[in-house]
Amino acid sequence: MNLNYRVVIRQLGLLLFVLSALIGAVGLFGVVDRWGDATKSTGDVAALFLTAFVGLVVGGLFHVSGRRMSDTFGQREALLLVALSWILGAGLAALPFRLWAISRADAAIPHQFDQYVNCYFEAMSGFTTSGATVVESLATLPRSILLWRSLTQWLGGLGIVVLFVAVLPMLGVGSRRVFMAEAAGPSPEGVKPRIRDTARILWMIYLGLTVAETLALKVSGMGWFDALCHTMTTLATGGFSTQDASIAAFPSIAMQVIIIVFMVLAGINFGLYHQLLQGGWRGVRKDPELRCYLVIILAATAIVTFSIMRTPDADRAVGFADSLHHSLFQVVSIQTTTGFCSADFDTWGFAAKATLFALMFIGGSAGSTSGGIKVVRVLIVAKILLAEIEHAYRPKVVRPIKIGKGAVETDMKLNTLVFFVGFILAFSTGTILLMLFEADNGIDITTAASASVTVLSNIGPGLAKVGATQNYAWFTASGKIVLSALMLLGRLEMFTLIVLFSPRFWRTE
Repeated sequence: MNLNYRVVIRQLGLLLFVLSALIGAVGLFGVVDRWGDATKSTGDVAALFLTAFVGLVVGGLFHVSGRRMSDTFGQREALLLVALSWILGAGLAALPFRLWAISRADAAIPHQFDQYVNCYFEAMSGFTTSGATVVESLATLPRSILLWRSLTQWLGGLGIVVLFVAVLPMLGVGSRRVFMAEAAGPSPEGVKPRIRDTARILWMIYLGLTVAETLALKVSGMGWFDALCHTMTTLATGGFSTQDASIAAFPSIAMQVIIIVFMVLAGINFGLYHQLLQGGWRGVRKDPELRCYLVIILAATAIVTFSIMRTPDADRAVGFADSLHHSLFQVVSIQTTTGFCSADFDTWGFAAKATLFALMFIGGSAGSTSGGIKVVRVLIVAKILLAEIEHAYRPKVVRPIKIGKGAVETDMKLNTLVFFVGFILAFSTGTILLMLFEADNGIDITTAASASVTVLSNIGPGLAKVGATQNYAWFTASGKIVLSALMLLGRLEMFTLIVLFSPRFWRTE
């Protein structure tokens, strides 16, 4: 059977319509934000409106060209649609950055957005909720651009295609295939017979948490704009901030506690919230992945706390309370792959940094907005390892591998092991490519390895030259392309993107 390109092109056009409408809405915010203030430049507003216009035109062309489509929408079309949605979506999302840079009054002064590759990197980092940035000073960006930057992460948190499925009915039976192609984790919970119902429920929960955190941050003393931007990037576990110092710019303990709580909530399988709404609190309380997720946070926090207390030259207060506070914040931030920073953890001791580096691989729960390998996969791999060890000295014992009360099927075990190996291979390949492309920049192995895993796990800050107080502006164009590819590879959990490079994918069946 031929690959139905027309249906993919048509749906891409509809997706561009949705993104263009959102970009236009941010442009309206820019108009209202500078109302009556003639001293403010309007370049950002023009950039947003022009981008929205371009998106509508291109989306219209796509929609018309795919108008005479058949109803065929199989697995191959779903995989192609998801991959192209993120690639093309990031391309459109990057335009406001580039057009704003062109319109600047001080255009003679170089800016990171003077190169489109930097804009694309920033947009891909936003949509994939990676949080890696090329912007050296956020103070140079107007509020509308900062808002769009945060909104890209909020949209990418649950997935731009999941939003697409939730609000548009055109995919029909293909909705399930698209949803599963983009879903994070091996077994999304709470999937209903009608996949659009699932997508809508997830987005309603997401929206409810967004409202709750925004109000909580406002009550704690944060301004409405900062509260909204940080809420969007917290729940998306993205980590973009409106301040160069990230969360450290808000020394209020209340604000940081609120952000910790919502980072933890964002790292939990959203299907469990649906269970709670249906009264299934016992099942949630006994969920093995949730228990393991919380245990990892507590254990890692204990290790990091005592490690930095024993580090005499750490950039921190010596007291236990301050050490615990910063340890908990950074552990939760890294574990959930959010990437916010309350302190420069690159100055901490070896044990603390090693613990955080390990957490970069694990990530949050399946079905959450977090990146990484996912806690449930780590659980499955650990149980397979223990089973094989037991099999070595008890070859006649056949013991099923269980997660909770349910046995892990053979297909799931194979899928998990393949993903685990693929993740390590992608991390290793990314590290090697960065070492090759950035050799003239004096990159070291710590920087290359941490940059590779942080973008692959969609975290952002790493160690050494990509540490908590650093950025990615110094990478070459080739390095940024590699990093952008790793971001997308990690967000789509590899298989959705890798299959496009298989010749058999494009062959007529």
